[in-house]
Amino acid sequence: VDVFQAWCGPCKPVVNLFQKIRNQVGSNLLHFAVAEVDSIDALEKYRGQCEPVFLFYTGGELVAVVRGADAPLLQKTILKQL
Repeated sequence: VDVFQAWCGPCKPVVNLFQKIRNQVGSNLLHFAVAEVDSIDALEKYRGQCEPVFLFYTGGELVAVVRGADAPLLQKTILKQL
C-alpha cells in the first residue's frame, strides 16, 4: 500500500516498479493499492510526513514497512515477502 498525503500524491515512479515486478512474478501474487492518510483514520500515524511510506501486508497482517521511494529496497522487500 502506497500511503500518501493529498498535497503530495501517490509515488508515480514506484507504480512502474510495482507493475514491472507484478509482470515478472504473476498478477495473483502481488497487489498494489494507494491510500490517502487524511481520509483513513487507521493511517493517522503516517500523517505529516513528507516521504512516501509503503506498507506490505500478507494474510491481512502488516509484515514490512519501507519509508521513502528507494526502488532497490522496495524490490528487495517485495521479493522477500513473496
